Amino acid sequence: MSKRTSSAAANGAQAKLDSGDSITGPLTDTKQKDLNLLAAEGGHFSLIKAMHLADLITEMNGLCGILSIFSSLRYCAGDQTSHTNLWAALSLLPLGLFFDFFDGKVARWRHKSSLMGQELDSLADLISFGVAPAVVAFSIGIRTPLDHLCLAFFVLCGLTRLARFNVTAASIPKDATGKAAYFEGTPIPTTLGLDAMMGWWVAQGWIHDAVPGGVWLAGTPLEFHPVVLVFMVHGCLMTSKSIHVPKP
Repeated sequence: MSKRTSSAAANGAQAKLDSGDSITGPLTDTKQKDLNLLAAEGGHFSLIKAMHLADLITEMNGLCGILSIFSSLRYCAGDQTSHTNLWAALSLLPLGLFFDFFDGKVARWRHKSSLMGQELDSLADLISFGVAPAVVAFSIGIRTPLDHLCLAFFVLCGLTRLARFNVTAASIPKDATGKAAYFEGTPIPTTLGLDAMMGWWVAQGWIHDAVPGGVWLAGTPLEFHPVVLVFMVHGCLMTSKSIHVPKP
């Protein structure tokens, strides 16, 4: 194992693990064992051996996001007069939040968190609360070329927000339990507010040609749905440095 790898692992142990857990001090025996398994050159199942129960629950969060995306694609490719697949895509996102919340509880209950927990949590959140809502928005009709760029901006804001949290988690002030005292910028799961908004539109039949606000600059290369600006504003809130949201 190189000094660089050991140093990176030790620094990573200081950051947020498993949905908000903050680990301080030297690597524990468990985490050192995980690091050895992950850094091993051989062993087909070393990755699986390094995972804990909380990590598997985090994977379920990612699964919800992936299935939501597939449901949106099935809606686009199938009969769009039936909204079954669209409702499935919307409903899977709150379920992802359940797993996102539950994995940290399990890690604290078992007093175990893995070195991969932080990265898995961020990647799963990006799928479930970044990419999946953008795909739902596309499915309901927000799909002009300029809409695509705006939705991409939203997803990239979520990506940047999660990367910043991984880097700065160790430097954020901690509460009495050792958890980070606040989030910098709005947490990415708050995009469930957009999910609820789109669910309301689907219930009211305000999709496709009836998307609220209509289309601006129709017939030009710059045509877009003004409601996509809500996604962009939310993206800006996620990346804000000055907004501090207390952690529950």
